[in-house]
Amino acid sequence: MRCHGLLQRLHSGGRPSRLTQTQLESRMKVSSPDSRPAKNHFVILDGLRGVAALFVVVFHLFETYTLGDHFNQVLNHGYLLVDFFFMLSGFVIAYAYDDRWGAMSQWDFYKRRLIRLQPMVILGSVIGAAFFYFQTSYYFYKVGLTPVWSLLLVMIIGCLQLPLPRFMDVRGWDELYPLNGPAWSLFYEYIGNILYASALRKLSNRSLGLLVLVAAGLLLQLTLFANEGSVIGGYSLDFKDVRIGMTRLLFPFFAGVLLMRLGYRIRVRHAFAVCSALLVIAISIPRLGGHQHVWINGLYEALCVIVLFPLIIAMGAGGEVREGRSIRVARFFGVLSYPLYISHYPLIYTYTAWVVDNKIPGAKGAVVGVLLLMASIAIAYACLKLYDVPVRRWLSRRFLGPRAGDLQPAPSHPG
Repeated sequence: MRCHGLLQRLHSGGRPSRLTQTQLESRMKVSSPDSRPAKNHFVILDGLRGVAALFVVVFHLFETYTLGDHFNQVLNHGYLLVDFFFMLSGFVIAYAYDDRWGAMSQWDFYKRRLIRLQPMVILGSVIGAAFFYFQTSYYFYKVGLTPVWSLLLVMIIGCLQLPLPRFMDVRGWDELYPLNGPAWSLFYEYIGNILYASALRKLSNRSLGLLVLVAAGLLLQLTLFANEGSVIGGYSLDFKDVRIGMTRLLFPFFAGVLLMRLGYRIRVRHAFAVCSALLVIAISIPRLGGHQHVWINGLYEALCVIVLFPLIIAMGAGGEVREGRSIRVARFFGVLSYPLYISHYPLIYTYTAWVVDNKIPGAKGAVVGVLLLMASIAIAYACLKLYDVPVRRWLSRRFLGPRAGDLQPAPSHPG
């Protein structure tokens, strides 16, 4: 009843609530992991995940005009949003599950994560297959040469979230998931989940802190010395890209878990707006150092991941939850973030083929790009309401029991 009264006050039409997220958490606590309702989401962090998902789409639209030249990006560091998702994921996973292990097995955890992530992975692969032949282009030179049986096989492999070997590529980019490129980060999300369930949850904060320091060193080594001054990579199944993907996962995911456990919260006014602005500014800074001093850009990107992103998450977790338009926007895009992230890229492939083959100028491409962004949001909303939520609810009741009202905490993207 206390929880019900709290929610009534939060959503009432009277004087706006000014509860911090920490105060909200403390009032939502109940004694038994088996009987308690789903934990409250961090509303501001949900909103930040939504902002990040929107700007992933915008980044991919701009990326069409770079033709693979990472020194010519418009949102120069937009790919860092994936690293931000990994840190959010570590934080949210630890918050949702650290205190459940007395009543939950490792297999129960895996079932919950599969139910949360896999339905949209499957739909993303199906959407990618549906759009595939509309992407025939000299830029995607393998598309027109791919028979239907090969496309269907790659779709099934993508639905199972199995990494695709290079010799089976059907596009020409050597992606882990050539029908839906961003699914590569879900591959590493699953690895992070396995690491958490099998080892991280058992570690003391001191041991976890040591792992965070080691992972930070690996990230600095990657960005300063091994990858042309950036974190870009992780998309292919070869030693170099797997190394990059694991390095990109380890520090932010470990740090997110540790940040939640240490309880660091930063109180700022208008936290959602402040954190959103910091995130957008960080990815919009021009590439630093040029071709001659790539380490400068690498240092900047490492500092974003190691210093700025934990600060943003601490501010988002500690911000006031004050009902109003911004919080309603945060909630909307928070729940939309994962479907948007995992369903938009087939449209990007199609847009890229059109721009490249027809040499579309930026002004004309921008008009279509805005329409594509709106279409991506509409498709994501339809996926959420007509497929993702109903399927997850059915799976939860079928495999977690009839009282499993928890549709699971949101993943880093926005997995």
